[in-house]
Amino acid sequence: MKAAVIIYPGSNCDRDCKVALERSVDAQVSMVWHKETSLPEGLDLIVLPGGFSYGDYLRCGAMAALSPVTRAVVDAAKAGV
Repeated sequence: MKAAVIIYPGSNCDRDCKVALERSVDAQVSMVWHKETSLPEGLDLIVLPGGFSYGDYLRCGAMAALSPVTRAVVDAAKAGV
């Protein structure tokens, strides 16, 4: 299984998500910074960690929605990932 964990500013537990995927389903996990415009090929799973470390006072969710990688995530979801 190939997976990607998206790293957004202010998110929490992205590394924990990576370790959990590696240990539970033996996934090959790529960590993808929010400013990337594409995702690795052949993904089976994309994880969007939450747990924003400062609540949503800084509007982290709104910023994540406007991050460049979000378009690639939406496109992958529409393709069934």
